[in-house]
Amino acid sequence: MHDRPFAEAAARNVEPILEILRHEFRDSTDVLEIGSGTGQHAVYFAASLDHLQWQTSDLEENHPAIRAWIADARLPNVRKPISLDVTTADLSTSCDAVYSANTAHIMSIDEVARMFALAGRVLRPDGLFCLYGPFRRFGEFNTESNARFDASLRARDPSMGIRDLEELDALGATHGLHRQNLYAVPSNNLVVIWKKTTSAQ
Repeated sequence: MHDRPFAEAAARNVEPILEILRHEFRDSTDVLEIGSGTGQHAVYFAASLDHLQWQTSDLEENHPAIRAWIADARLPNVRKPISLDVTTADLSTSCDAVYSANTAHIMSIDEVARMFALAGRVLRPDGLFCLYGPFRRFGEFNTESNARFDASLRARDPSMGIRDLEELDALGATHGLHRQNLYAVPSNNLVVIWKKTTSAQ
């Protein structure tokens, strides 16, 4: 077995997320994961959703961890990570699903906007963008613990912070992405699904 870094945040809610993906990605064939982190989600979900080809991606420094998880899983439907920075990404590929977890709150809002732009570019018509993590709604936190988490993020880096779902909806709309579904999962997090209904601008 390879030396595999383990992220507690990645292990949280994997079962509820899997059930959501099982439904939402039932007609999908290929998924681009933005920010695969350790690679835990990729191998966990691909093992159960064997109709999907799962493309991992992240900054170069995270590739060894992702490769280690992929090597141990030995799954035919998980692809080795590609280098991807949302601020510079210029992918020529296309896919019918994009997945990202626990990324929006550790990105700057400009980086979040670029992630939505990337999703809008690579998704085929009717493709889905699935984003998991903590969110605000109408500017309000759903729990005091998320408010404290937001404060700790901003203390570490003022550009970080829990994003407002309505602001993300507006970002998505500029790239043809419109919210289709919203799921509450344990630990006060959400899974949000946007669908590409028009050509990206």
